[in-house]
Amino acid sequence: MSDRRRPGGGRPETAPGPGTPARRHPRPSREQLAAAADRLLPDVIAPGLDVLFVGINPGLWSAATGWHFARPGNRFWPALHRGGFTPRLLHPSEQDTLPALGLGITNMVARASARADELTATELVDGAATLTAKVERYRPRWVAVVGVTAYRIGFTRPKAGFGPQPETLGPARLWVLPNPSGLNAHFTPETLGAAFAELRAAVVAG
Repeated sequence: MSDRRRPGGGRPETAPGPGTPARRHPRPSREQLAAAADRLLPDVIAPGLDVLFVGINPGLWSAATGWHFARPGNRFWPALHRGGFTPRLLHPSEQDTLPALGLGITNMVARASARADELTATELVDGAATLTAKVERYRPRWVAVVGVTAYRIGFTRPKAGFGPQPETLGPARLWVLPNPSGLNAHFTPETLGAAFAELRAAVVAG
């Protein structure tokens, strides 16, 4: 990770204050969420990133707002900060600041759904192939898949665990992170942050 991109770790986690994006944007209505099903969410991506984070697929909140990991209770953004990737806690609406930090976001499957378990195995396998082509094009240093089950199915690695993977994805090294969804009770905010911090240490080490 270059010095230009290396975030300042160790700062206290702070929530957005008055007048910040979290306060300016209203919550999507029930009708807007329903209309967001199967909608596509653009990637946050650029060539040569340090880490490309890969979600399973967009949730309805993300598709309705246009922000990755946007649903209240999703712990991706806090984990990203706790792990030392961002100098402060970002609101999902600030996602376009990530490439300047050497970070990006995409998804295994492009279409939005209410729950990740609505996806088929075929969709995940096809999504892995699409992701591989995307990585060949943009050539990030690391690809971090956020969800071990999706990784196991999509890449036909049924015994894969968390952390660094023995194989690469094109030019990129692979890492699997826990799913930050609030439904994942196996991980607390602290343990999620620690998992992200382990990845960051590997990125900084080169």
